[in-house]
Parts: sequence; C-alpha cells; structure tokens
Amino acid sequence: MAIPADGYFELERGRYGPIYPRTPASYGFSIIAKVKPGREEAIREYGKQIEDAVANEPGVLAPLRLHYLRWVLFDIGSGLHFQYQGIFDTDFDKYTEDAVALFAQTGITTVFTNLEGFPEDWKENPGAFARFVREHHFPSFLEYGEYPYVTAEEIKKALRIKASFSDMLDQMQ
Repeated sequence: MAIPADGYFELERGRYGPIYPRTPASYGFSIIAKVKPGREEAIREYGKQIEDAVANEPGVLAPLRLHYLRWVLFDIGSGLHFQYQGIFDTDFDKYTEDAVALFAQTGITTVFTNLEGFPEDWKENPGAFARFVREHHFPSFLEYGEYPYVTAEEIKKALRIKASFSDMLDQMQ
C-alpha cells in the first residue's frame, strides 16, 4: 500500500492527533530521535532488560499486541540517534495508553527516557508521551504485508492449530 506523505488518506483525529490508517502490515510508527549524550550503553542495557522480562514472563508485552519491534542506534554525523520501529494491532492512541499502563504496572521504564526532549512527566501524562512520539514519528510511504491485515493473535492461533494438527498426525502413526 502506497501511503501519502502525511501518513494517512483521510484525516481522522484521535485523542492524541491523527489516526494513521491500518495498512497491510497493521498499525505502527517509526521514531527517530537524538540520544542524550552518554546514554548509548543505557539503551543497549534496556534492550537486555526487555529480553529478560520476556524470558521471565513471555506475556509481559502482550497488552501491546505487537507484531514486532526493531531498534537501531546510528550516528549521522550530528551525534547518536535511535530509531524505534513498532508494528502492532491497535491504533496509535490505544498503543500509547497501553504502553504507559504497562510500564506503570510492571515497573519497567521506557527506553525513550534516554532520548533528548522526552517528557519527564510521561508516566502521569500519556498526552506528553504521545506528543513526543508524534514529533519524532516519520510516517512510512509504502507498507507491504505477506499476510495482509492479519492480527498477531490470528497468527498465534493458526500456529496453535498447526501444532495440534501435527500432534494429531504424529499420534496416528
């Protein structure tokens, strides 16, 4: 799906700004922001924290209804930058509120605290969190999904059915 430069076909407003359309890849956003000086190691350690949290509790990120996350650190000559790319099954407003609630519930903080301009009051102020994301979001102009408009839950369900079917066939032998 080719997407107009503004990131949407018809402007629809949500609680925190434009609602970007669901695409064949689902919903998502890409943030690029400058890293606070000296925080590269903290960002890398935070990635390890998320890995450990998921290893200890595989469903810890389930409320976000994620398909995937991709984090990249890179220097474009003006200092270290961070790219956060996430694809998920809810619209931006719900994802934002669910992320803030998840961080409050689990005690895990957000990697964004290592980025310049991120609001100090983000835990109490989802609107400030959303404004930061909106100000640093770069809408995609093309998205493709090999399994268009399929939710992560539908994919997991199909995999459970496949496993059950495979088990059944194994028992028949």
